[in-house]
Amino acid sequence: MMARDVLVHTAEASDLSPNERTSLLTKPASVYSASTGTGHASSSELFALPRHQLWLDELWLLTRTSLPVILAYILQNSLQTISVLIVGRLSPEALATAAFSYMFAMATAWLIALGGTTALDTLASSSFTGSSNKHDLGVLLQRGLVVLTSFYTIVAIIWAFSEHLFRALGQEEFICVQSSRFLRYLIPGGLGYVWFEAMKKYLQAQEIYQPGTYVLLITSPLNALLNWLFIYRLGFGLYGAPIATGISYWTSFLLLAVYAAFVRGRECWGGIDVRQAVSHMGPFAQLALLGVVHVGTEWWAFEIVALAAGRLGTIPLAAQSVIMTADQIINTIPFGLGVAASARVGNLLGAHKPREAARAAHSAAVLSTIVGALILTVLMSSRNVFGRIFNDDERVVKLVADVMPYVALFQIADGLNGSCGGALRGMGRQWVGAVVNLISYYGGALPGGIYLAFHGWGLVGLWVGQCVALYLVGALEWVIVGVSNWDAEVNKAIARLEAGGLGGDARESV
Repeated sequence: MMARDVLVHTAEASDLSPNERTSLLTKPASVYSASTGTGHASSSELFALPRHQLWLDELWLLTRTSLPVILAYILQNSLQTISVLIVGRLSPEALATAAFSYMFAMATAWLIALGGTTALDTLASSSFTGSSNKHDLGVLLQRGLVVLTSFYTIVAIIWAFSEHLFRALGQEEFICVQSSRFLRYLIPGGLGYVWFEAMKKYLQAQEIYQPGTYVLLITSPLNALLNWLFIYRLGFGLYGAPIATGISYWTSFLLLAVYAAFVRGRECWGGIDVRQAVSHMGPFAQLALLGVVHVGTEWWAFEIVALAAGRLGTIPLAAQSVIMTADQIINTIPFGLGVAASARVGNLLGAHKPREAARAAHSAAVLSTIVGALILTVLMSSRNVFGRIFNDDERVVKLVADVMPYVALFQIADGLNGSCGGALRGMGRQWVGAVVNLISYYGGALPGGIYLAFHGWGLVGLWVGQCVALYLVGALEWVIVGVSNWDAEVNKAIARLEAGGLGGDARESV
């Protein structure tokens, strides 16, 4: 069937309003017979829907699907936070070592997990609705595990010899020795983190969002118990933390795999196929690498800000630590919304629904702006007492209050970056986000913010730079999404599947 005929054929079902029992996308019964749904409404019923109702339905759908994703990331971050809190009771040096080690893990291995798996956001979601062979999604999962494991191997080697790296970076001697050993113990468990994230994306591509939360509700308390057991009862001390946390990561992956095998998600698994998995890895690896750069450019910018804050003195560093601890939690909201937007846009592109994909992308941006405004209101209303949650020093509390207006404004831009970046990943345009981040952060905002910080503005100057950068990123990405040719994006989505050696257009069989 020609593409023009496909669009005409699917127009009647394109605006079907979802409910709690329907799949996010209704797939042809001839392709995915196991798909659930309430069937197609007549064209007269669909076209009778008011335009604003279609937008409200899309906003509600994105809200409903992003909530479990956000909760899952909050719980996922809590695993290492709990580990730091438990190990911190040993000594200040143990606390510093654990915090530094997990920070380094976040900027390296976790970046591969969260950035590299954006290739699955792009390819898996389009494959689920755009491929004539449902088992292509299982092949993509296996290909992702192979590619991301190879990326992780490079990180593991860096961790194994990190003592020399830390010493070259001028870290204290106990950090160089203990953190390097800490990371060596974390190497096996870190791969579990990467595989768990890949498995989540495999299920999310099938419009299955809740299992990651279910699993982490089990492994989060288990992680606390294992940390206490290994650190104190078994006497492993500091190095019990990476062992316990690593076991928690692998347990999370295995539980999610069991869910996919026996509860929901197995229809797209056609068995292990090594030959297919290791073929056509180039396009996948390219998307994964660009995803790492896209996410990493923002994360690394924050690390540079943290280093600059340390040069301003103890009080600015303490205030920055308070703000960043809170922002790490808040950031799960735009990031989770971006993941939901990626899957939604990718599904719609694979299903040959350009108009609906455009509406989903813009709905995500609108929703993120609303949520960002709500967070801004909360932060501003609590600005004078916010610092007391973490520290009683009046100087720290006052500095946090002084910086908070810029941190609050930052939330709207952060939301736009998360949602529009997610839409771009669903379109396979990770490179766009990477280029925009590089230009905005490293080409102007970071140098400008650091200049202001050391010329009388202090910590406020750093956050002014961050605000400028992220508003540029958010605005540019939304403009790019707005001027996109969505019909062309549909063709590109199918072309990406073909370049990966996957099945043809599912709609050809309709």
